[in-house]
Amino acid sequence: MNSGTVYLVGAGPGDPGLLTLRAAAALQCADVLLYDALASDAIVAMVPPACERIFVGKRGGNHALPQGEIEALIVQKAREGKTVVRLKGGDPFVFGRGGEEAQTLREAGIAFQIVPGITSALAAPAYAGIPVTHRDFNTAFTVLTGHEDPTKDSSTIDWAKLADPHRTLVLLMAMGNLEEIARQLADHGLSPETPVAVIQDGTRPTQRTAVATLGTIANVVRTSGLEAPAIVIVGDVVTLRDELRWFDRTPLFGKRVLITRPVHQAEQFARALYARGVEPLLASTIAIVPPDDVHAAHREIDRLEQYAWVVFTSQNGVEAFFDRLNSLGADARYIAKTKVAAIGAKTAERLRENGVRADLVPPAYISEEVARALLEATTEGDRILIYRAQEARDVLPEMLEDASRVPTVVAAYKTVFDIDPEFGEKVARADVLTFTSASTVRGFIELLGGEAAAAAAARGKVVACIGPVTAEAAESAGLHVDVVADVYTTEGLLDALEAHLTLFA
Repeated sequence: MNSGTVYLVGAGPGDPGLLTLRAAAALQCADVLLYDALASDAIVAMVPPACERIFVGKRGGNHALPQGEIEALIVQKAREGKTVVRLKGGDPFVFGRGGEEAQTLREAGIAFQIVPGITSALAAPAYAGIPVTHRDFNTAFTVLTGHEDPTKDSSTIDWAKLADPHRTLVLLMAMGNLEEIARQLADHGLSPETPVAVIQDGTRPTQRTAVATLGTIANVVRTSGLEAPAIVIVGDVVTLRDELRWFDRTPLFGKRVLITRPVHQAEQFARALYARGVEPLLASTIAIVPPDDVHAAHREIDRLEQYAWVVFTSQNGVEAFFDRLNSLGADARYIAKTKVAAIGAKTAERLRENGVRADLVPPAYISEEVARALLEATTEGDRILIYRAQEARDVLPEMLEDASRVPTVVAAYKTVFDIDPEFGEKVARADVLTFTSASTVRGFIELLGGEAAAAAAARGKVVACIGPVTAEAAESAGLHVDVVADVYTTEGLLDALEAHLTLFA
C-alpha cells in the first residue's frame, strides 16, 4: 500500500476565525487528526465525522504522548495509506516542533506538506491592542522562547543583545521563567521601568492581560493569577494598549453564550459570537430529520407546476426542497413559473445560493407577515404550496384559507429533541441562553427534565430570543426573557443582546 500524506497544520492562536483557508481544506480531507490542547474545539470539529481524532497535547503539565511517540504514530497512520493532519497551535515552525516532525517524515520517506498558521507571537499582542512595532517606540522585534531545551549544556540566549530599548521582545512559553527572564534583562541593561504585558489565552474570549514594568511584572502575574498559555511582551509599545485595545472592550467580551440551535446551523452563529469576544457553547436541543411522510413532500414537488406560489418558512425547508431536486437530476430551472416566497432574509439567502431569487420576503420574519404579504400578491383561488416543518404553527395556512386562497401544507422535515450528555453542564456554565425558534425552547425544557427544572436552570442568566414567537414560547414555559431581537436573525439577536448588556453594564 502507498503511504498517505501528512499535513503539518498551524491552527492559529485560538480564535477559529484566524484559521487559514488552506488549513481548513486540509482538515476537511483528514482521515486521522492528531491535535494539541491549544487547537480550539471549533477547529477540531471541522474534520469529517469518520475522521479518527487523537489528542496528543499537554494539559495540566501532563503530556498525552511523548514527542517521539507522536512522531511514530504519525508515521504509522501515514503508512496505512491515510491522510494525516497534525494540528498544532499557532504555527508549526514557530516553537512548535514541526521541524522535528518534518525531519522524521522525510527520513521515513513519507510525503508531507506544511500549512503555516498565524502565530500567537503576533496575534495575541494585536488582540490586546499592542503593535509589536511602531515608529515612535520599537522599530524591530524579536521572538524567542522562554523555555529552552532542558537537555542543552548551556543557554544560547544573548541577553546583552536582547536588552535593547528600541526592540520589542515577544517571549513564548515564558511563564515558568518570568522572574529569571526579567532579572536577566535588567542585569544586562534594560531599565526596570520598561513596560511589560503578559497576555493569557490570546485571541480567545478568556483572554486576560496584565501590564506592569520589568521590575514588577513577576509579582503582578503572581497576584493576578495569570497562567499559561501566555505570552510576554517587553517594550515601550506596551504603553499603546490603553489607546488601542479593542477585543476586550466589547460588552459581550468574556461572556459564555449557549447556542441551542441544531449543530449544522450553529457554525456561523458561533463565528459571529467569537468575533465579539464571546465563548460559544454549542448545546443543540433539536436535530433536523426527514418528516414522517417524506413521500408526500416529494409528491408535491413533483407537481409543482400546479402551484402559483411555493412558500419556504425556513432554511431547512430550502435544503430539503433542493435535496429532492438533486435526486431528480434537476436544478433551479425546475421551479419555472412558480413564484417563491421566503419567510426572511436568511431563507432568501439560502434560496439564492441554490440559484433562486425570492419574489417575496416580508418586512417582519413571522408567519403572520408572510400571510399578509401573500394576500397582497395573490388572488382568490390561487394555489399555494407551503413547504415547512412538520410541527409548525397553522397560522399561515389558516389566514390564507380564510381569504379564499388554496394552501397545501407539506412537511419538508421535522425537528426531534437532541441528546447531549453534557447539556446540563453547558447550561450551568453559560451567562446567556439564546433561542432561535420555539422548537429550541421546547428542546431546552425536554433536555432539562421539564418546565420547573428549565426555569430553575435559566434563573440568573440572560435569556435572549430571536423574535416574539420564540419569546412567547419561552415565557409560557416559565423562562424570564430579557432580550427579544427586533430583526429576526442571529445578527439581529446579537445586536439586541449587545445593546442589552451595554445598558446594564
